[in-house]
Amino acid sequence: MIKCYAIDRQIVHYHAERYSGKMLYGDLIVLRGIRILVHLSVMLCGLWLFRFPDTAYGFDWSVSEIHYQYGNLKQPFLQAESGTSVITFQHASGWRFGDNFLFFDVAVPHDGKVGYYGEYYGNLSLGKITGIDLAIGPVKDLGVLMGINWAPGSGVRKYLPGVRIAWDVPGFAFLNSDFTAYIDDSSARIQETDSFMVDINGRYPFELLNSRFSIEGHIEYIGERQNPFGVVHAWLFYQIQFRYDLGHRLLERPQKLFIGTEWQYWSNKFGTRVNENVFQALLVWRL
Repeated sequence: MIKCYAIDRQIVHYHAERYSGKMLYGDLIVLRGIRILVHLSVMLCGLWLFRFPDTAYGFDWSVSEIHYQYGNLKQPFLQAESGTSVITFQHASGWRFGDNFLFFDVAVPHDGKVGYYGEYYGNLSLGKITGIDLAIGPVKDLGVLMGINWAPGSGVRKYLPGVRIAWDVPGFAFLNSDFTAYIDDSSARIQETDSFMVDINGRYPFELLNSRFSIEGHIEYIGERQNPFGVVHAWLFYQIQFRYDLGHRLLERPQKLFIGTEWQYWSNKFGTRVNENVFQALLVWRL
């Protein structure tokens, strides 16, 4: 569930300069602008789609959001750091037999190339499918999970089949542990060997002094693998949001407008030996 910010373009760019002295993806400004418009159009179509009533798609519940984040993010393959704006469309929904989660990012470094990246995860609840209560102790349910990670137009594609354990922990709106394969189906120039992922994701809402807050996000570990340029080191990634429900106090519309920060911590960012620990400004509008 990682936000990669066009890691593949950074890899190719870095090794092209290192080995051939030529820069790949030297896009013209006009072509770059066209690509931005195309992908923003895709995002807007997604927003329009998920604004329809839930019953039209058989959703038991659904939540769609637009995020804006800003922070100084490292670009390890380019040996650079840049102030970066990230616009994210995020959607989660539940239906008769399971639930869905997806996001799509447009990342705009202030002195670099625009990056696009998305992920989707569909979970089939074994308890819902079989009609059997699978709750045992702190375990609430078990699920069969299928994910895809995708960087459009640049050849990165990963498949993540696996299983989910849903936990029943007091105070948490949800808490899951996901165990998946990490199967590469990228273009040959950046193709990697297969690996695995372990991901813990959840949301913890709470109130303090008549104000509403939440801590939500995920922690992932992806195992070591190889690409044409050598070892891609195993990484550990924390992506945690601290939110304040500003709409509750300011607009008298709770669960609508949030401000806060997103904390990102990387050990071996993108498989390099670069570490990162950064807080980003966060603004969230729930549709």
